[in-house]
Amino acid sequence: MKRILIENATLVNEGMRLRGSVGICGEQIAEIFREGESPSEAYDQRIDATGCLLLPGVIDDHVHFRDPGLTQKADIRSESRAAAAGGVTSVMDMPNTVPQTTTPEAWEEKMQRMAAECRVNYSCYFGATNDNYTDFPRLDASRVCGIKLFMGSSTGDMLVDRRESLTRIFSGTDLLIAAHCESQEIIRQNTEKYLAEAGRDNDLPLEYHPLIRSEEACYASSALAVDLAQQTGARLHLLHVSTARELELLDEKPLAGKRITAEACIPHLLYTEEDYARYGTRIKCNPAIKRAADREALRAAVRSGRIDVIATDHAPHLLAEKQGGALKAVSGMPMVQFSLVSMLELTRQEVFTVEEMVEKMCHAPARLYGIGKRGFLRRGYQADLVLVRPDAGWTVGAQDVLSKCGWSPLEGQTLHWRVEKTFVNGQLVYTDAQVEDAVRGQELCFS
Repeated sequence: MKRILIENATLVNEGMRLRGSVGICGEQIAEIFREGESPSEAYDQRIDATGCLLLPGVIDDHVHFRDPGLTQKADIRSESRAAAAGGVTSVMDMPNTVPQTTTPEAWEEKMQRMAAECRVNYSCYFGATNDNYTDFPRLDASRVCGIKLFMGSSTGDMLVDRRESLTRIFSGTDLLIAAHCESQEIIRQNTEKYLAEAGRDNDLPLEYHPLIRSEEACYASSALAVDLAQQTGARLHLLHVSTARELELLDEKPLAGKRITAEACIPHLLYTEEDYARYGTRIKCNPAIKRAADREALRAAVRSGRIDVIATDHAPHLLAEKQGGALKAVSGMPMVQFSLVSMLELTRQEVFTVEEMVEKMCHAPARLYGIGKRGFLRRGYQADLVLVRPDAGWTVGAQDVLSKCGWSPLEGQTLHWRVEKTFVNGQLVYTDAQVEDAVRGQELCFS
């Protein structure tokens, strides 16, 4: 059993920083000790982490790896390699693939693909349809991270729009319901309105995107989801909250006391609608990036606890599919490789602290989903770790992008943090800008 000592790092964990070292024995953290203390074990390998921060590996509860069926854009191998390079050690994949993961058999087949190809730890959502709630009792709650519910139409067209079906879904499971909330009726009305005003019949300039997928569309759908959850007692997780108004539906109480929780995604924390002029459709996503006031409200909600976790909604598309405007260009962007360093850039700007980022990207996802022995630097926990170096000073180029789609909205941006090494279950999966392709992650378990 290999023993690795990561020494002379600054450990960031559970709201604190300390200079010290972490010893890994096999898959687990064997010991943690402060600077000046000596290890109690003998180690086969020592890694000098002077000047670096050692964090728990990031847990991303919202990725689209496009596998099976959409592998021209991305696949499990390519996107898990990108995750490892970004310090993301666990992912939860969405069901809008081909075939859709909407039967227990399709879910099991996808998990088998994950086991064969995923370089990081993994789970998959079970996708809700208007009619498959009768399958919910067949799902193993210790293996399924949640039910994905599209209350707004997006890539894959898995819209659930019957009120009777929604009521049955919310009342039919104890599993977490992760909901994409946008009112399709309001989106339809807005689309017709703006096409008529502009005298067009098939597309609109990109600046119409946040007007079509509007604050009203988001709020109406999120309010309905919250109302259904409160009526039924369901566990609801609102995905990619994008407006200040939706935050009114959420509480600031501690995560442990919540049945209704919320996620903010990287694009909505980084960009505003003014950035469409610079980045174009590269930052087009659903829900739409909106006003600067919405971004500031989301950032404040992360700090206050109204927002519980930060994820990516990693959604790679080919650049050829991003051509067009508000209606024709597809929505979504690849973010998993650069999520941690992007958020660390915001700590450099004093938007957040590093401790807040570790809480929202590592600790809180583990707590919210009940993931066993991950998400923290604790003795006996799985050694999912990421070593990051501040003041690294590098510029993102297309050659750095490991996602299969081959592009990133961050291209040309200078970053001041770099992921040096990533460990998954004690195995060094990323180091010296290389992914170790022999490493495989483990299936996540939920309590």
